[in-house]
Amino acid sequence: MKLGDIYTTAVEAGIAADARTREEIDAVLAASARELEDLDEDEKRFFDTERLTNPYDDTRICVGDRDLEVRGLITGIDMQVGEVLLADRLRERGAPIDLVFAHHPEGPGYANLHRVMHMQADLWAARGVGIGIADALIDGRAEEVRRRIMPVNHYQAIDAARHLGLASMSCHTPADNNVNRFVQDLIDGSAPRTLDDLVKLLRSVPEYADAAMKGYGPILIQGKGSKRCGSCLVDMTGGTEGPKEALDKLVAAGVDTLVGMHYSEEHRKHAESLNLNLVIAGHISSDTLGMNLVLDRIESRGVEVVCTSGMVRVRRP
Repeated sequence: MKLGDIYTTAVEAGIAADARTREEIDAVLAASARELEDLDEDEKRFFDTERLTNPYDDTRICVGDRDLEVRGLITGIDMQVGEVLLADRLRERGAPIDLVFAHHPEGPGYANLHRVMHMQADLWAARGVGIGIADALIDGRAEEVRRRIMPVNHYQAIDAARHLGLASMSCHTPADNNVNRFVQDLIDGSAPRTLDDLVKLLRSVPEYADAAMKGYGPILIQGKGSKRCGSCLVDMTGGTEGPKEALDKLVAAGVDTLVGMHYSEEHRKHAESLNLNLVIAGHISSDTLGMNLVLDRIESRGVEVVCTSGMVRVRRP
């Protein structure tokens, strides 16, 4: 399978599971096209033209020709220099590894992580929060994240892959979209009555069961287990967690329980003041589930998959 086809498959998987409508995604792409058109000629060379066809700024090919035939890939949640060296060592031993396939973004995907956060507004709006309020809430948080990641050495692992002759790409929001939809559909379809029932339901998923056996499985961090779940919202996509002020608006819109990958202590305390239930499904395990759903589309086309850095491969038909 060519590297370009793997990239396109990941983006298509993200769009298929996106909480936004296809019309909204097309509007985002059209806005990028207008932004490019309005730039001065000397500024256009700095514009990332991938934004014209890919709505996920945190998902990019970082190293490698799109026509590269990928026999196998090594995948994990965080693919840093150590994992790149591992890929090269495995290749020396005969493993057909041509691609480092990371979940958490590196390079341009990490530098522009803040851009994908605006899709959280659509997720909240779908539950009754006014879109104007949702947009305003995410704007400030996205800028905060942009400033926080600006000093990061974004290209460390990518430079290592380049020197060792390995292709490199990240698949962040497409995987997060898939786990978000999977878990929301699971909860909606099973309708757990209590918060304890909800945690048990999550542990029925192989990736979450594996995490529970390793000591970091799904857990209730705000609310009592015997309490009823009420209206549950899964909030696992959009780059990183939004502002705590969004919790007020979600409660006002009728949300009783939030299910996420992780919540800060500040978020937990604020949820407690609102009597909002919080369930942590698990960060690495949720990322693993989302990546597995994307990898099903890739491995089925003959690409060998090697897992590391938190990934446990679970295949679904």
